[in-house]
Amino acid sequence: MTTHIVLLNILLPVAYFATVWAYAKAFFKNSPAAKKIKTPLLGATLVCHALYLLARTFRFDHPPITTVFEIMSVIAFSIALSYRVIEYVTKTKNTGYFILILALGFQLISTLFIQDLTDVKTVLRSHLLGVHVVSALLGYSAFAISAVYGFLYLMLYHHIKSNHFGVVYENLPNLEKLEGLAMTAVLSGFVLLSVAIGVGLIWLPRAFESFSYFDPKLIGTVIVWALYGGGLISKWAIGWQGRKIMILSIAAFSISIFSLTIINLFFSGFHKFY
Repeated sequence: MTTHIVLLNILLPVAYFATVWAYAKAFFKNSPAAKKIKTPLLGATLVCHALYLLARTFRFDHPPITTVFEIMSVIAFSIALSYRVIEYVTKTKNTGYFILILALGFQLISTLFIQDLTDVKTVLRSHLLGVHVVSALLGYSAFAISAVYGFLYLMLYHHIKSNHFGVVYENLPNLEKLEGLAMTAVLSGFVLLSVAIGVGLIWLPRAFESFSYFDPKLIGTVIVWALYGGGLISKWAIGWQGRKIMILSIAAFSISIFSLTIINLFFSGFHKFY
């Protein structure tokens, strides 16, 4: 691994930690200095992360999607970028700590365990693979954000029920807005994962001789898709809302993490590229 890639790999968790720290200081301590630097810090971190992913792509001649730990770095970037877009569009800047700490966790694990991988299969050069993987990772990132908003909803709900009107109550958006943000993220993730599954079902049988509809990774992905689809149907058709739908969102995300990590590491067959 070249020096600049090594340095960026080490710098990224430090940059994410500094960004998370600034958002935490702004939220919990109401620090004017932290409020001023948190968004520029996030922007600088995103630039560094984009350069790192591009550097790996050109250095090893394949997109950084071939191992679990490369994918974790891409997910960290997707979560951080998605939050920055949400922050810009909604002008709501008080939830960054709770979302970006997730990006920090993914990137820290990636930094600790990522390895060089120069010998990859030619299938990685397929444009359809890019559509398949990018759609899936963006979908999982949206689900991660929905889970965070679900957690914040439950936390705020608990504070209100217990008549505890402290910093969390004062700084978080109201319950209705948190539920709306969570469901917007769920819908976005569901659409993106639907695209990934659709492309995969068309392309994967042609790309892999060992393709099987019973591959554990494929089954896990379909289960996650079905859970989120069921949640959307429950909200629109049955009228589920509030705590029920937020708990379902968090549970579905926990299963998606299991599918993305444990199943991919130990049980997947043709989905492994290395």
